[in-house]
Amino acid sequence: MFADRAKIIIKSGKGGNGHVSFRREKYVPNGGPDGGDGGRGGDIIFQVDEGINTLSDYRYKRKFAAKGGEDGGKRNCHGRDGEDLILKVPAGTVIKDAESGRVIADMSGGNHRQIILKGGRGGLGNQHYATATMQAPKYAKPGQEAMELEVLLELKVIADVGLVGFPNVGKSTLLSRVTNAQPKIANYHFTTLSPNLGVVDLEGSKGFVIADIPGLIEGASEGVGLGHEFLRHIERTRVMIHMVDAASTEGRDPIADIYAINRELDSYNLDLMKKPQVIAANKIDAIYQDDNEILQRIKDEFESETMRVFPISAVSGQGLKELLYYVSDLLEHMEDEPIVYEQEFDPALRFFKEEPYTIERADDAAFVVEGPKIEKMLGYTNIESEKGFLFFQKFLKEQGILKDLEERGIQDGDTVRMYGHEFDYYK
Repeated sequence: MFADRAKIIIKSGKGGNGHVSFRREKYVPNGGPDGGDGGRGGDIIFQVDEGINTLSDYRYKRKFAAKGGEDGGKRNCHGRDGEDLILKVPAGTVIKDAESGRVIADMSGGNHRQIILKGGRGGLGNQHYATATMQAPKYAKPGQEAMELEVLLELKVIADVGLVGFPNVGKSTLLSRVTNAQPKIANYHFTTLSPNLGVVDLEGSKGFVIADIPGLIEGASEGVGLGHEFLRHIERTRVMIHMVDAASTEGRDPIADIYAINRELDSYNLDLMKKPQVIAANKIDAIYQDDNEILQRIKDEFESETMRVFPISAVSGQGLKELLYYVSDLLEHMEDEPIVYEQEFDPALRFFKEEPYTIERADDAAFVVEGPKIEKMLGYTNIESEKGFLFFQKFLKEQGILKDLEERGIQDGDTVRMYGHEFDYYK
């Protein structure tokens, strides 16, 4: 089954922890710290694979995780880096944050490979914290946490021309006649339930890629039927061929159909109506030779300097040559820049933004400071040592916590309480 949409959970690898150890050698009585650093966690990477054209690999498996980095070891042994996880997708896949719907990356144009989630950094071993006054540090830095995110994958087909219209107007027949595509064709609605792509080769002129967009219905822009599933595939096309049943074989008014489809396009995305449109009035082989009234009505209503109407028969081939060469010429004179969606969301900002903290006054007048980052810092910092305490003080200053305490009126000698630890404040 064709799959053009999937929602998955991705997780990068956690960084390995730094190690605490000391040299223990026979003739080295005062061995220094030799704890190694933790390895880097694996990244989550999306990569375009030209050999696939659907997102079916992500329909039944929803969770994907990269490997974590190994912890550091004694004797300055560095932990092994976690293996990256490469997720292969077809060209044209847009990766969005599932929560906000904002674009993280568009795997099209020249973007064939992109890191979406970075693995956590490895923690430093205790060898990095030795100083002249603290020669045996008993703490090391833990590895950075992994990042986990739910993302929405949407495949927007990459084609020069989009073939749109109501169901059963002959789009699949046209595509099968002018390209090497072999779409399913039958005389009932919604035969086409996925976009079909084909390449049009023209003698003496530049060819182009055409996509048969499944039949639209009124209300499609509001999600009626399979509306949204179909409309997204029109967004990348540069020209639209709007196909109607000029013979009204099912009793439909082709003029009303054109207006109805255009309303859906306009409601879904205002930019769609800015694309050049060509009207293909199909099934003229079913019109009586002396009855061209409906074709004339279509031309009177829509034909202008910017929009042409071509009477065609997808079955007999009548009028197809004129239509295709006109579309090829139209494309030739347009800017050949691919439609690529700009990044709107950076996952790193969600995970590494400054975490909030609170400052409150206790009944005994102590300043109580709490926050997730403070708790983590206290968890891996040995504040009983001079080096560790200075390290923690630097952290409080960099986070703006000391400045906030001063603005709250803290004075020399006041007590600061943080998760069971108490300090006397001195500027």
